[in-house]
Amino acid sequence: MKHIEIFENGLYLVFEVNADNEIKLLHFSAVQFNEDDLDPVCKEKGWALFDRTQSFRPVEVNVSGLDRPLERHGNKYIITAPGYRMKLKDFKDTGNQLGRKLEITCFDEETGIETVSHYQFYNGVSVVRCWTVVTNLGTEPQTLEYVSSFNLNGVEKEGRLPQDKKMLVRVCHNSWQREVQWTSHTLPELGIEQSQPTEFQHSSKVFGVTNVGNWSAKEYIPMGVLENTEAGTALFWQIEHNGSWHWEISDQEGHLYLQISGPSEIESHWCRVLAPQESFTSVPCAVGSVTGSDGLPAFDTAMGELTRYRRLIRRRNSDNERLPVIFNDYMNCLWGDPTAEKEYPLIDAAAEVGCEYFCIDAGWYADGKWWDEVGEWKTSKLRFPDDIAPVAEYARSKGLIPGLWLEIEVMGINCPLLDTVADDSWFFKRHGKRVYDRSRYQLDFRNPAVRAHADEVIDRLVRDYKIGYIKMDYNIEPGIGTETDADSAGDGMLGHERAYLDWLDGVFKRHPKLVIENCSSGGLRMDYAMLSRYSIQSTSDQDDYRKYCTIAANAPTAVTPEQAAVWSYPLSSGGREEDVFNMVNSMLLRIHQSGHLAQISPERRELVKEALGVYRKIRSDIREAVPFWPLGLSCFSDEWTVLGLRSADGKKTYLAVWRREGSQSRCTLPIGFLKGKAADARIIYPSFAKNELSLSDGALTVSLEEYTARLIEIE
Repeated sequence: MKHIEIFENGLYLVFEVNADNEIKLLHFSAVQFNEDDLDPVCKEKGWALFDRTQSFRPVEVNVSGLDRPLERHGNKYIITAPGYRMKLKDFKDTGNQLGRKLEITCFDEETGIETVSHYQFYNGVSVVRCWTVVTNLGTEPQTLEYVSSFNLNGVEKEGRLPQDKKMLVRVCHNSWQREVQWTSHTLPELGIEQSQPTEFQHSSKVFGVTNVGNWSAKEYIPMGVLENTEAGTALFWQIEHNGSWHWEISDQEGHLYLQISGPSEIESHWCRVLAPQESFTSVPCAVGSVTGSDGLPAFDTAMGELTRYRRLIRRRNSDNERLPVIFNDYMNCLWGDPTAEKEYPLIDAAAEVGCEYFCIDAGWYADGKWWDEVGEWKTSKLRFPDDIAPVAEYARSKGLIPGLWLEIEVMGINCPLLDTVADDSWFFKRHGKRVYDRSRYQLDFRNPAVRAHADEVIDRLVRDYKIGYIKMDYNIEPGIGTETDADSAGDGMLGHERAYLDWLDGVFKRHPKLVIENCSSGGLRMDYAMLSRYSIQSTSDQDDYRKYCTIAANAPTAVTPEQAAVWSYPLSSGGREEDVFNMVNSMLLRIHQSGHLAQISPERRELVKEALGVYRKIRSDIREAVPFWPLGLSCFSDEWTVLGLRSADGKKTYLAVWRREGSQSRCTLPIGFLKGKAADARIIYPSFAKNELSLSDGALTVSLEEYTARLIEIE
C-alpha cells in the first residue's frame, strides 16, 4: 500500500494505491487524516478494509453493456462499470498560475476507457475545482451513461459517533418568488438510517438532488453542504453548469458517499457515444471543506470560503468593482408596459435619487401581446414613435447608462422571423416536432445561424442605441433537450448549453464594458457557469417587500453579494418605514431600484436618495466582504431576519436587520468574532432612526417596531 498525502490551502487529501494498482481517495477534509477513522468495525474485527470494499474510487464512469458486481444495489452511481475495475495509469502533481493541480489517470484494459480526474486548487481558498475527461482509447465505440465530476466515500469517518447521530445534509431549495430556501436533514430523515451491521449494509436508497432542463436552478440551487457536527466540519460543493445536473448521497458498505455530476442517463436522458480516440469532458464542480473558525459556525465559514472562490473564477469586470445602482422600470412600476411618454419622468426621478443605469424592461419591441412576439427585437413604433434612440439619449444626458430587456434564447410563436429566416434547424426538436413552452420556441445555439442572429441583435442595440446594460431574461423550460444531431436529448441539451456559454464569451470579448444581468423568471438560473461570465444575477421576482428580505438575506449563499441584484420598489401609497424596509432589502447586495419614483412624495423620494448615498459610501467594502448570519438563515415565517457582511480587513461589519410581525420587539444577535473586542455600533440608515442599539462582548441587541428595518455599521 502506498499513500499520497496532499495538504494545500487548509485541505487534506489522501490517496492510496494498493497492490492491484487501484487508486482510492481515502480522505478529503479540513482536518488531518486518521486511518483509525476509516472503519472502526474493520479495526475491531481485524479485517483489511480494502480487501472487501469496492468503494473509495476518485471517479465513477458507466458504459453501456457491462455487468457490475453483486455489491451494488439500486440505481446508485457507485460500483459503476468499467469504473470499479479501473487501474491507475499516472498521477501528476504540478502547478499553474491558479495554484496546485492534480491529474489522476486511470485505464480499463477491456474497453480502452481512460479517465483523467482533474483537481485544480486555487491559491488562498479551501476549495478545489474538479472535473473528469473520458477518452475512448479502444477500437470500438463506447456509450457513456454516467461520468462523475467528483466522488468521495467515507464522508462520515471523522469522530466516533455513528453517522446517524452527527451528519446533517443541507439542501438549497429554489423556486420562482421563493428563491434560496435552505433545509437541514439528518440521515434518518432522508431514509438512510443505519439498519444493518456495518459489514452487511448494502442500501438501495439514494438521497438525490437533480435538475433536468435549461433552468439550472428551478427547484434547487446547484450546491449543497454536508456537516459533521461531532468533528465541526462542513463539506460543501457547487455544480458549475447551466443545465441538467445531479448529486447524491447514500451509503455503501457502511460508509457515506457523495457523488457529483452533470447530466446522466437515468435522471436527464443523457448518453454520449464515444468513437475511438474521442473524448468527453464532464461539467466542473467546486468542492471544499472547512471547520468553524473565528467565532463563526462551519456553515458560515464555508459560505465565506465559497464567496472568495467565486470571485476568483469569474470574468474580471468593472461592474463587480464599481457596483453601480440600476433602475429598472418593471417591478411595482410599469409592469412590462413601457412607452416613451412613461419613461421620461422615470428617467428624471432615477437621476435625481442617484441611479447610474436605467433599464427599460419587457414590452419595448411589441405593439400588442409582447409575450409571444419576442425574437426579432426591433422597437415598437406604437410604444416609441421616434424609436428608442431619443429615450436612450435622454437617459445619457441625465448621467444614466441606458439598458434594455432581452430574452435572446427564445422566439415567440408569433415572431415575424418565423416566416422569413428561421427554419426547423433553429429550434429544439423531439419526436419530429419543435419543442416549445408557454408560446415560445427554444432556439438551438449549436446552430451558427442562431448565434449569428443573436450577435446581430446585441451588436445592433449597442451600436444604434449605445446600450450599456442588458437584462437577459429566460422564461421557458424546454425539458430534457433536443434530438437533433445528438446521441440523446440530454446530449443535445448539453451541447446547446455549452454553445450558449461560448456565444456569451464572444459577446463580452466584443463588448467588454457591456453589463449583462442573468435573469430567469427571477433566480432560476443561479449557477456559476453563468455567473462566472455574467456580472449580476437577478435574485427573485418576489413582489412583496416584506417577504423579499428572506430571499435577500439568504442570497449570498448562492451568489456573491456584489452579484446579487435585489429589487427595491417603494410603493406609491406607502409610508417612510415601508420605504426604508424596501431599501434595506438591497443595500448589502446590488440595488435594483424600481417603484414609481416619479409618483411618490418628495419626502419619500428623499429617503431613497439617502439610501443610495449610504450605499455609495459602503459598496467598496461590499465587493470584498464575506457573509455571515447571526440568527442563521432566514425562513419566510421568521419574525427577525439578519444578514451580516464582514469587510475583507475585518475592521467593519455591516448588518441588515429586519423585523416582521410578532411579539419580540427586541432581539440579541451573537457575533462571535467580536467577542472580547472593543467595537462601536451605529445605525447608518435611515438617518431619522433612534440609535436603539446595545453592543456588549460580541452580542448586539436591537429594538425595532413591526415591519421595520435598519442598516447597522460596527467598527
